[in-house]
Amino acid sequence: MEYDELVQRLELFFSEVAYKEVLEAVQKKTSIVVDFQKLELFDPEMADFLVENPDDFFKAAEEALLSIDVGEEWEGKVNVRFSNLPEDYIIPIKHIRSKHIDKFIGIEGVIKLASEVRPEITAATFECGYCGQRITILQEKPSLRKPSMCECGNKKHFELVDRRLVDIQHVVVEEIPEKIEGAQPSKISVFLRDDLVDPKFQKRVMPGTKVRIYGILRDRPLGIASEKETKRRELYIEVNYIEPIELEFEEIEITEDDEKEIKKLAKRPDIYDLLIKSIAPSIYGYEDIKEAVALQLFGGVRKERQDGTVTRGDIHILLVGDPGAGKSALLKYVAKLAPKARYVVGRGATASGLTATVVRDEFLKGWALEAGALVLANKGIAVVDEIDKMSPEDRVAMHEIMEQQTCTVAKANVQATLQAQTTILAAANPKFGRFDAYSSLPEQINLPETLLSRFDLIFAIRDVPDPDRDKQLVKHILRLHENPESEKPPIDPLLLRKYVAYARNNVFPKLTKAAEKYIEDFYVGLRSRYSGENSPGVPITTRQLEAIIRLAEASARVRLSGRVTKKDAERAVRVMKNYLMKLGLDPETGLLDIDRIESGISASQRNKIKLMLALIERLQDESDERMVNVNDLIVAAKSSGIEDAEEIIDKLKSSGEIFEPRPGFVKRV
Repeated sequence: MEYDELVQRLELFFSEVAYKEVLEAVQKKTSIVVDFQKLELFDPEMADFLVENPDDFFKAAEEALLSIDVGEEWEGKVNVRFSNLPEDYIIPIKHIRSKHIDKFIGIEGVIKLASEVRPEITAATFECGYCGQRITILQEKPSLRKPSMCECGNKKHFELVDRRLVDIQHVVVEEIPEKIEGAQPSKISVFLRDDLVDPKFQKRVMPGTKVRIYGILRDRPLGIASEKETKRRELYIEVNYIEPIELEFEEIEITEDDEKEIKKLAKRPDIYDLLIKSIAPSIYGYEDIKEAVALQLFGGVRKERQDGTVTRGDIHILLVGDPGAGKSALLKYVAKLAPKARYVVGRGATASGLTATVVRDEFLKGWALEAGALVLANKGIAVVDEIDKMSPEDRVAMHEIMEQQTCTVAKANVQATLQAQTTILAAANPKFGRFDAYSSLPEQINLPETLLSRFDLIFAIRDVPDPDRDKQLVKHILRLHENPESEKPPIDPLLLRKYVAYARNNVFPKLTKAAEKYIEDFYVGLRSRYSGENSPGVPITTRQLEAIIRLAEASARVRLSGRVTKKDAERAVRVMKNYLMKLGLDPETGLLDIDRIESGISASQRNKIKLMLALIERLQDESDERMVNVNDLIVAAKSSGIEDAEEIIDKLKSSGEIFEPRPGFVKRV
């Protein structure tokens, strides 16, 4: 197609098909945004020309627009942007090759890094130091290009007197997690200019945001600081248009046949059993844990109220247990099964790797915001193995994400709040190798109470010898070795991914009166047994109440039902009871005490601590040295009914309530 013919066709296109977009751009003084499908319907040959020769196309478009009557003159350069490219033009980042250079392409990905906005010179005017002649040079390379020679013969003395600036932002886009083939996701740099860096566009380029980008693929030499051209090149995209993808779970294509199969599954009376058997079928047993994980995949409903408060719908689960019990295998299976998941190992994870950090941008020499795993898993699931191996400083970063579901960063001169609506499935090992049912949870794992309290469900996985169970386990493992295909899941993993995605996108159940009554009776009834001044402890708090509601909503989602029935509430309560009865029972009193899980100190222990402190004060008052002999204290404590006196003394020392002025003696602070 000849250039003049292209200009004429574009004049016709802008005056007949895209005139509304042109007028809107003139009134708002913004770029002209045109639907690519309109161009393709109007003139398929011209649409192909845009893809193959974008530079000539956009130059012709600028010229054509000058002839369009819009009631006023154009001011400066006008950007023409195209949106809604067909899927055929969307190229996976890992498939971008040299043949695509200087072509108009589209990509999809998650924003991994976003720099500050910086000005860049696009055209510079220089004045000759000898004759005063002015020379304007377009700046198309990273380094500033000066005139090589003036007409008067001057080659060196030129002064920059004028320049045309444009705002620019460097962004790194990473492959969408669900489409990653292999361990390392592919990345590419993209550059936004002009109105694409306006404040209204900034929410589209926050790290963790999923975007579709259209633009021209360019190449540049590796090592931009050097003036010399190199043989090796790096690729980047000069962005024409960017639009956010708020699909999250919808990347998985669900056909009409898939939808029929999903609805058919949801109506089956044994659907919950099928789900349990479909999660890590190679791991024997743990039906209660698998049921909880199945409900976690479907999740509860996120609620945003008029006053701005948000109640999360994500269900967080922690698995604690003996080594070799299959925790990691279960976690990895869920990471592969979930529609959007990130797998992280605690010993190799830092706070910046999990949340977000501020790094130096090598291109624009400013600060850039880079998202971590939990932010990139926004509206998905983050699987964190060996969470107890993380350093205390790194674990603190998870607190805000688990409850508020945001990630606030204030480093260098960057302050930002990123969305992190992330479900967390984590696993931890006991400090001393084996899980002890008679010791509290915080005593056994290296996690702070504040983090433990944010998990909706905590399960202890114990390897206890049991002849009947062991016999079944051996048969299961031998069968797997004999025939690896023997334990096929009842629901195909791909169909299950689609099932979860469909439910989370289309089903938002609400509690019925019957479900509300059942949950209310359970919560009030359980707490009323422990009411009174001399209460033995608090069996359940509002945290567990909200967890029950989330579990009930997830149960309804499994059936693709918009109503949470009494049966859903019963299932949620049963799952919660399963957790509380195994970890929340005080072995001394036989009663439920939530503090035993969240703080590690049960009500009976608190009473002993109060008694011990009173005993120390009394013995201290009776002593001339105002100190208490430890041996005398232990004897007095045991005579008062405190059998574990040594343990309580150690706890009081570590908490700072008492100290040791000299060996063998203690004193209250």
